[in-house]
Amino acid sequence: MLKKKMIRDIRKHKTQFLSIFLMAFLGVFVFAGVGGESVGLEVNVDKFYDDTNLADGWIYSNYINDLFLDQIYCLGATNQMERQLVVDSVADFSNDPEITLHFVENNTISKFYLIDGAPLDINDKNGVWLDKSFADAKGLKVGDSITFKFADYKIKKEIKGIGYSPEYVYHASQSSVIPDFSKLGFAYMSYKAFPGDTVPYNVLNVKFDGTAENYNDLLDYHMGGYYNSFVERSEHTSVSQFSEEMDQHQMMAGIFPVVFILIAMLILLTTMTRIIAHQRTQIGILKACGFKDKSIMLHYISYGFWLVLFGSILGLIIGPLTLPKLFYPSMSSTYILPSWEPAWSMDFVYVALAMIIMSVLVSYYAVKSIFNENPADTIRPKAPKVSSSGMIEKLGFFKHLSFNTRWNYRDAKRNKFRALMTIIGVIGCTALLVSAFGMYDGMNDLKEWEFNQINHYDSKLVIDDGASISEVDDVADEVNGDKIMESAIEIESDSIKKSGSLLVLNHTDLITPTDYDWNKIKIEDDEVSISQKMANMLGVDVGDTVKWHIMGSDKWIKTKIDKIHSDPTSQGFIMSADKLEDLDLNYTPTSVVTTEHVTKNYTAIKTANSIKDMTSSWDELTEAMWLLIYILIFFASLLAVVVLYNLGLLSFTEIEREIATLKVLGFKTKALRKLLLTQNLWFTTIGYLLGIPVGYYILKIMWESSGDSFYILPSISLMNLVITAIITFSLSILVNLMFSRKIKKLDMVESLKSAE
Repeated sequence: MLKKKMIRDIRKHKTQFLSIFLMAFLGVFVFAGVGGESVGLEVNVDKFYDDTNLADGWIYSNYINDLFLDQIYCLGATNQMERQLVVDSVADFSNDPEITLHFVENNTISKFYLIDGAPLDINDKNGVWLDKSFADAKGLKVGDSITFKFADYKIKKEIKGIGYSPEYVYHASQSSVIPDFSKLGFAYMSYKAFPGDTVPYNVLNVKFDGTAENYNDLLDYHMGGYYNSFVERSEHTSVSQFSEEMDQHQMMAGIFPVVFILIAMLILLTTMTRIIAHQRTQIGILKACGFKDKSIMLHYISYGFWLVLFGSILGLIIGPLTLPKLFYPSMSSTYILPSWEPAWSMDFVYVALAMIIMSVLVSYYAVKSIFNENPADTIRPKAPKVSSSGMIEKLGFFKHLSFNTRWNYRDAKRNKFRALMTIIGVIGCTALLVSAFGMYDGMNDLKEWEFNQINHYDSKLVIDDGASISEVDDVADEVNGDKIMESAIEIESDSIKKSGSLLVLNHTDLITPTDYDWNKIKIEDDEVSISQKMANMLGVDVGDTVKWHIMGSDKWIKTKIDKIHSDPTSQGFIMSADKLEDLDLNYTPTSVVTTEHVTKNYTAIKTANSIKDMTSSWDELTEAMWLLIYILIFFASLLAVVVLYNLGLLSFTEIEREIATLKVLGFKTKALRKLLLTQNLWFTTIGYLLGIPVGYYILKIMWESSGDSFYILPSISLMNLVITAIITFSLSILVNLMFSRKIKKLDMVESLKSAE
């Protein structure tokens, strides 16, 4: 009988219960969906790293001989080390693609991952194992031949295998953040394929026990001066870039369930409180008929339990099957993995269980008070709340307020719980909308800042490594361009080491350093400026001294920080060519920037990229992030609709008796509509104002998860606030108008007879 009653009650209050089901479903759906995608990324990349035995670190040195290996062996690397010669080459195609060649000794650490062809053979002098993405872009297959040029060598090899490498999950050139696989790639060969007499190994892949920090300290102590740099796994460009991408997705996955669970519990609490209040007489009759309190309590607790259970189960099933498929196509255009499959995590079940347990506790809290009453008291309607005059009502100005204002104030004071729930619901909607539009604005600002406010050139010509100074000068003169130097560096301060970039400006006005407000900063010829985010990570400020070196060089430089600039995508140093040479380092231009649109090929130029190409690459790189933002905006708006509609229905139902009384007293429908709208706008305004700082905090958390490379502080624009206000207040007014129409159809006798 109680089961039939539950079904009838759910059918009668289907809107509220549908809201509970929907919130439970959406919370788990988004968490398990986005989580399934991010966990899938983690599982897939970890399996790839394990299968290929990715190195724990890379030691770069020009002295990797047998004695060097013996000394490294004593540091605790055991026999888990392998030396390689890694060189940049150009493949023999019309667009001169950049191919990084690996001449390997064993292929045991950071192994080549075979997709097609024969396994890498260390004794094969004539074969090459090629990057699958590059091979696909060029239409190459196993059995074809390919020619590489590097240093003074030109070698032609047969493609014996095609596959991937764990060191190139993310692979982009210096001139583009998005990989163009027709212009770059990598290849693996046996050390026996090297054309010279001796292989000048320059990289040692190592596996070690303990932390990378301890290993680096041992390396410094025992091998200082014999190696150029050490890069631990977490700082490797490919590993760190993919890790930052996963962190962003995991952060987004974690924010959703918190808001949806809270809203679901809020709706459940208000709905159950209302049902219990309306069914006092039924509960009293059930008690009088011999039903035990325990049975009746379990009956009412089961309302929320079953709805949340079914919603959670449905979310657990559908989420991982649908949302990852939206993200993976855009992700796979930037990152390379052998497998793109969503993964399951027990965290999804834990969140669903937490929601189910909370639904039981919330339902219990809503029904427990009535079971302290005996059947005779329960059968009687609950006495209306009596509101005594408070301090505000005793002040002289209160009696001069309009009836509308005084009535709404007293109604809110008498129904504090309903008012609080409405405000909390609006806070949740506003916070999600503010953070979603804040991310939208932030991504647009970041693009505008980088490609318009800082960089003012049209084309960037990347100089070939073998180009002479005269050739570079001729190109710069012909295109009316300026030469700049960019290099990867490592910066250290108080045992904190961070990888960054060095930008050397040679009196060019085509690249403008700025502060966070996009104001131009002038860096004098004798000054060194550090980016704000790098300064934050190192814990340094103007006047402090840091130690740094160019990657590939063992020459460490101590430099005093003279200025701090802000850059959204590049963290490190900016200085002049004169300052670089004062530090006893060679100024070696790596690019030529010009306002002209260059399409001509030059011998001294490796590749040319226009600012339009770079912005297109940026759009591709951030495609997955944009998708997350759109999903957040959609669900925030959906949340606003569900919450405001449900709370509007609850509010109207709870004051139905008061509205009927006012109609009997002669109040017109128009006046009563205004009465309801005023209260609704009060609560919406309070929730909106309180939701803004909450949204700012969520936005701050999201941007802080963007990794070491990107720098953008959370900011909320006026347009953001206006759009959020329009959505929130429009929905609030629309919902209010929907329910205020019921005033005309209100049965006054039915509404007032409960007091008989």
